[in-house]
Amino acid sequence: MESIVGTTVGVFIGLTVVVMGFAAYMTGQALASTWKPMWHVVGYILMLGFADRFLTFALFDGELLSLSGYLIDTAVLVGISLVAYRLNQARMMVSQYPWLYERAGLFAWRQKGPGA
Repeated sequence: MESIVGTTVGVFIGLTVVVMGFAAYMTGQALASTWKPMWHVVGYILMLGFADRFLTFALFDGELLSLSGYLIDTAVLVGISLVAYRLNQARMMVSQYPWLYERAGLFAWRQKGPGA
């Protein structure tokens, strides 16, 4: 029973969301901590999507050349990585420049007022 992603739902959740999702999270965090621009995340995750497709094929007999599977897997990984990037970027801005910025939610920061 294969779904639209070229493999079963269990393999999708286990391999793509958990294993490759962890790799995507760490990629986003690493790129943010080295002050790379956000668009670099997409380039790295496109390559991680290829690795995910290959492991799905090699380990679980999934479909290797599934365009819809690649696009869905990569979209999930890009989402995870962008969340990690923004979380880490907001944390770094507030911790490295505490005299300028304060937290404005989970993903944002704001400039401190003149009285702060």
